[in-house]
Amino acid sequence: MRIYIGADHRGFELKNALADFLHEQKYEVIDKGNVIYDKDDDYPIFADAVAHAVAQESGALGIVVCGSGVGVAIAANKVDGVRAGLCQTPEQAAAARRDDNINVLALAADFVDETAARAMAEAFLKTPFDGASRHQRRVDEIDRRS
Repeated sequence: MRIYIGADHRGFELKNALADFLHEQKYEVIDKGNVIYDKDDDYPIFADAVAHAVAQESGALGIVVCGSGVGVAIAANKVDGVRAGLCQTPEQAAAARRDDNINVLALAADFVDETAARAMAEAFLKTPFDGASRHQRRVDEIDRRS
């Protein structure tokens, strides 16, 4: 499975730690930046790069990180075909995949540590969309609004 990952300066360290972890788990990880620490960079650039990659590749998933997680989630959700969700627990990440079919996980580097982020990434990546008719109907309603 291909995972696109991106973060601004506030999420830079967590993104790199997650990328290393995911490589160890045998995922194909594509880093969409920032690839250097730049305290003046802007999260929309990296969230947009991840979101466009996910939207263009069937089966790909993404992870975006900024300080609050909110900015990257908003930016990623501007791309048609992307359903980004900001999660705080592994259970929430699994539920968001299972019920809402999110394809981009947004994380808050200022509020979650590496251990929690790893657990959320694993839950996100290992939980399939269940496809229940009520869940599919709701995802379809969202997609029609794009």
